Amino acid sequence: MMVLKRKIGQSFHLGEDIKVTVLDVRHGRHVRFGIEAPAEVPVHRMEIYELIQRENRAAGGAMDWFARLNDAEGNAEERHDD
Repeated sequence: MMVLKRKIGQSFHLGEDIKVTVLDVRHGRHVRFGIEAPAEVPVHRMEIYELIQRENRAAGGAMDWFARLNDAEGNAEERHDD
């Protein structure tokens, strides 16, 4: 993990297309960032990102189950055609 120190108004870049600027620090604990990124780059708070990942894994598991079910049904039909 890289650790950076920035003051209000200072920025850093992530790659070529993402700029992060410190906008405010409140009560010495809460930091507000401004993030400039292309529209196609998703930017989420960590708890939202984790929720999306869990939902994607759950949907992927359902799709795997559905694919296995279809494959099993397809194989059963093929055996009846012999």
